[in-house]
Amino acid sequence: MQRTERTDLMALLHLSARALGEELYARLEAAGYSDVRPAHGCVFGNIAPDGTRLTDLADRAGMTKQAVGEVVTDLERLGYAERVPDPSDGRAKIIRLTDRGREAQRVGFEAIGDLERRWAEQYGEERVRALKEVLIAVAGPAAAELRDAA
Repeated sequence: MQRTERTDLMALLHLSARALGEELYARLEAAGYSDVRPAHGCVFGNIAPDGTRLTDLADRAGMTKQAVGEVVTDLERLGYAERVPDPSDGRAKIIRLTDRGREAQRVGFEAIGDLERRWAEQYGEERVRALKEVLIAVAGPAAAELRDAA
């Protein structure tokens, strides 16, 4: 595929995500969570406050159960998550954040909120809202629960 002089949307989306990620992980590191990695976002960004089954985490993240299971194992090793019995099904496990995990998640969500507010100040609230609405529409059903946040 030959690159032309036009604006490459995929490259712009990638570079924007990378810039946001760099700021997010710098904030996490400054708060003492230097071992949190981008791959961990599939759990931190999709887990319910009381915990979530692995299958549901995988569905929400759009990943395989095996891939998310590896991330959960890593988060357990780092002290951010734990697997506990599901009270509604003795055979199943619930993935739950530990106190350290909940605090790291809080710092991360706070950083993302700060970044979004800064963008609204720099580029205008309407432009940021419109950007979010377009991205939600492009993402389709996977972003349905984000629609209210736009």
